[in-house]
Amino acid sequence: MEPIKKRRERFEATKKIYESGILEFEGVNGRDVYNCSVPFDYEGQRYIFGRVEKRAEWANSVTYLFCFDRDDRKWKRVENFDALPIEDPFVTFIGGELIVGGTHVIFVSGKISDYSTYFYKGKSPFSLRLFSTGPSDMKDIRLFEISDGRIGVFSRPRNEEIRKKYGSGSIVGVTVIDKIEDLTPERIENAEYIHGMFGTDEWGGMNQAFYLKDNLVGALGHQCYNDYRNDVEYPVYINMMYIVDFLKHEVLEKQVVGTTSCYPETPSKLPTLCDCAFTSGMVAMNGGKVRLYSGLRDCGEGYIVIDDPFREAR
Repeated sequence: MEPIKKRRERFEATKKIYESGILEFEGVNGRDVYNCSVPFDYEGQRYIFGRVEKRAEWANSVTYLFCFDRDDRKWKRVENFDALPIEDPFVTFIGGELIVGGTHVIFVSGKISDYSTYFYKGKSPFSLRLFSTGPSDMKDIRLFEISDGRIGVFSRPRNEEIRKKYGSGSIVGVTVIDKIEDLTPERIENAEYIHGMFGTDEWGGMNQAFYLKDNLVGALGHQCYNDYRNDVEYPVYINMMYIVDFLKHEVLEKQVVGTTSCYPETPSKLPTLCDCAFTSGMVAMNGGKVRLYSGLRDCGEGYIVIDDPFREAR
């Protein structure tokens, strides 16, 4: 399997970025907003969920809802929305309902003791209720609706046992459930491993997924490795696309679609996080292009306009 570092080098030599920018957020009292959901529309207004955190703090986030102000091109906090106790939010629509998820972190005596994915649903962003959770110690669970009404679920276990068995820091699994009420920690934890996703000492996960056709699902995710500069470890996060046969549990295609060099410069939460692009997802545009959103360096949220990486698979 070709290392992701080599794929990145090839991408950097041939990349085509049509536009890039940084999102601006108001109403957060100087805190950072990053690792957002993709934007979505409700009753004629465009919204986005964003992780909000002080620069000097870690895993002490809440998620706010923001609306887009077309007049000044900024995202403004929705004041009548209660913050969700999650980080790295994501959205999808299943059966006509809005599904919002993210990582809920539990602290005991000032230290992280556990985390899991919280899932909310509602007819609107203002009627969300918690309806399920993922397994303990698992982030990056994502859902997609299949054409027959069933629901695909991506898992992402990561632990030392996984590393010893597969050689990678994490793996991704996929399973299919009949209805949203079947989304339980047990079903997620027992999702079958997908072959050919990460190489030795790599890790990553899915961030957005959508049904394509037949048994194929398109996904945008992050794939990672550690770089070493003057004996200092730098985690590298890369925007990726995948096409997965969710019945055969195989990756049919994967490509680098973005790196930190594609986006404008932003501050970095730590000097070692300067090369981290945590994928949010994409929104379709006219002319066969998409706007790809990504968290940047654990401090900000950016976007790039690129050719639709799934165009030939649709």
